[in-house]
Amino acid sequence: MEEKHKGKALALLKAAGKYKAVLLVIAAGVICLLWPSSGGGEKDNNLTDISLPSTSEEERLERLQEEMEEILGHIQGVGQLSLMLTVDRGTEQVLAGDTSLSYSGDTAAPEDYSRSSETVVLSGDGGSVVVTQELAPRFRGALVVCEGAGDPAVQLEVIQAVSALTGLGSDKISVVTWQS
Repeated sequence: MEEKHKGKALALLKAAGKYKAVLLVIAAGVICLLWPSSGGGEKDNNLTDISLPSTSEEERLERLQEEMEEILGHIQGVGQLSLMLTVDRGTEQVLAGDTSLSYSGDTAAPEDYSRSSETVVLSGDGGSVVVTQELAPRFRGALVVCEGAGDPAVQLEVIQAVSALTGLGSDKISVVTWQS
């Protein structure tokens, strides 16, 4: 049995010699990835301190609705209008995380997996988090009440504009006539 393992080891060494240049490039890449990007105890200037916004989700939605009302009001034939958006999911921030995976047994067929994840917190900055991505809100529907809704061309333009701004399909946007 021991001779069988020695034979495999020799075959691996021969293969490693054959692909020495490729293995050196891979090793250099791994070293570059693991090498610290800033020296000593200095603060890493590549990370920007993004603090969570102070405005609430409702205020942000209200501001968005006001901006959309102003823009939609400039469409020819719309006239006076009011807009209401409903939200399925508000704005979400994806925070940087430090994830580690450990397993026991053979690497080809591990017996047990263990995964842990922690949010990255910058020290020395009052414990601020690192935001890697901000996901836009997902809208449920939109209601536009406007004076020009009786004209099908105006309705179509309003539906297309709201769809472009929110990502909603035309079946989720309702345009109705303003009551005089």
